[in-house]
Amino acid sequence: MSSVQDTAAMITNRAGAEAPQLAIVLGSGLGELADRVKEATRIPYEDLPGFPRSGVTGHAGTLICGFLNGARVAVLAGRSHYYEHGDAGAMQHPIAVLAELGCPVLALSNAAGSTRENMPPGSLMAISDHLNWSGLNPLIGTESDKRFVDLSDAYDPELRGWFERVAEAQGQVLHSGVYAWFSGPAFETPAEIKAIRMLGADAVGMSTVPEVILARYHGMRAAAVSVVTNFAAGMAGATTSHAHTKIEADKAKEGFIALFSGFAGTFAQS
Repeated sequence: MSSVQDTAAMITNRAGAEAPQLAIVLGSGLGELADRVKEATRIPYEDLPGFPRSGVTGHAGTLICGFLNGARVAVLAGRSHYYEHGDAGAMQHPIAVLAELGCPVLALSNAAGSTRENMPPGSLMAISDHLNWSGLNPLIGTESDKRFVDLSDAYDPELRGWFERVAEAQGQVLHSGVYAWFSGPAFETPAEIKAIRMLGADAVGMSTVPEVILARYHGMRAAAVSVVTNFAAGMAGATTSHAHTKIEADKAKEGFIALFSGFAGTFAQS
């Protein structure tokens, strides 16, 4: 067996053979959703060969398998970022394992800075597309023509529609927009934000894009939601620090948890 198959077998031995209907990656400060998973089996990343060792506060580093609002889920509480080790493909193995487990959908979350005055901290934004400002790609070095991944609908329109309907039913405002990926770890400059706004970015952050590319490479459908934690650099009221990110993410957690729980519920009904 390959290392991917080995890791998948370890997970099924501990959490059961039922395939997840949905996998969720939690962003900075958003780990409380994992506490809502029922009948949970918790596996530290340290126990799973090839899973990342995140060195970022606000990322627990645990895989949680169980049920969220009736749907069988695999929740990745923590991710590895490019800026930690200089590896754009740091999440390659975990996402390959999710695909090996038979999981068809990857839903991602992140903490992001807003470039729009009408989308203040505390807002939720469904990502409709991305701008890869970093120029990096997790598939560099991958062999075979499979690496030429079509990203025309990288953020699945149907899944985004499910998020929108859940938000509407809950009375939440869910914005929609383009997310720009910067490599980090330094925050963006005001000049970079001015440029990225001109290119059509509505939010900026340091994650998610590599995982979406990897999900599509492995044949999974993808959706993503940003939790806005600050205005971007150079904008009125902008505050950029990791501590501020975690504080603002915590303030928005109830709306975020409700949205993702409702989204999971659509899989339980299908």
